[in-house]
Amino acid sequence: MKISVLGAGTWGTALAILLSNNGHEVILWSALEREVQALNHDRNNVPNLPEAILPENILVTGDLELACKEPKIIVFAVASPYVRETAKKANQFIKKGTIIVNVAKGIEETTLETLTDIIQDEIKDVDIAVLSGPSHAEEVSRGIPTTCVVGASSKATASFIQDAFMTDNFRVYTSPDIIGIELGGSLKNVIALAAGIADGLGFGDNTKAALMTRGIAEIGRLGIQMGGKLETFSGLSGVGDLFVTCTSKHSRNRNAGYLIGKGYTMNEAMEEVKQVVEGVFSAKAALALAKKYNVEMPIVEQINLVLFENKSAKSAVADLLLRDKTQENNSLEW
Repeated sequence: MKISVLGAGTWGTALAILLSNNGHEVILWSALEREVQALNHDRNNVPNLPEAILPENILVTGDLELACKEPKIIVFAVASPYVRETAKKANQFIKKGTIIVNVAKGIEETTLETLTDIIQDEIKDVDIAVLSGPSHAEEVSRGIPTTCVVGASSKATASFIQDAFMTDNFRVYTSPDIIGIELGGSLKNVIALAAGIADGLGFGDNTKAALMTRGIAEIGRLGIQMGGKLETFSGLSGVGDLFVTCTSKHSRNRNAGYLIGKGYTMNEAMEEVKQVVEGVFSAKAALALAKKYNVEMPIVEQINLVLFENKSAKSAVADLLLRDKTQENNSLEW
């Protein structure tokens, strides 16, 4: 089928390669003319995707109307801060009933909406889904075995997307829990910043394991309050994505956190990483959601203090360890 991918960053490009290799007619759109020219000029040297080759049959374009008017599936792969702007511009070209698959991860700071909510706001009468999981673009683009989950409002839509994306090396599960998948994918980036900071400070595996374990507890508490399901946070878009983002050399969030732990400011770390660090954009929204739903999220709180109020990373970790004594899981009875 014809599928368009909006956003020619690492993840969008990796998915375009995957979908093309799976036999689909793929259009890859970018708002940046220099990005379009670079990808069309040298398909054997894809930026930030070492060893990846962009198939010749992928049409790379800056024409949004061309990218949106015919495809059965449109993949939203633009970075989270640009999802609303892109959706507004694309709305006039997208037909009713088109399936839109969001693969970006984030929460809008001003509205506290998830990205699927934002797309739904801006584009009416379309079928919106989300694809997420432990899936670094650098590995997907090279056909390294990967597993994700697609969430949709109907089983039929989820199965349709599953069939479109699934290959011998890219396994896709289905789920009805769109909000849980969105929150798992967004909030794990904030925890990954904390894990990176711990690495930058020179702490060990014990510290990172603690941050990851307590981090998924925070994500789960908030997610359940917002209508997500516990099973989702113990699955691919929860524990799975958190694990890979906190530990991988490919993780821009972990790498930015590492630099902050080494003494870089937030802005200096983002400039050094040279890619959008989604966790920075989601951190304030995560804290606002915690307050809105009256959920305790101490790691998210400390990350906000480090990022936006110049608290030292070492002091933030110390304050996490010296919090009041408590039970690990309050739902368990003695």
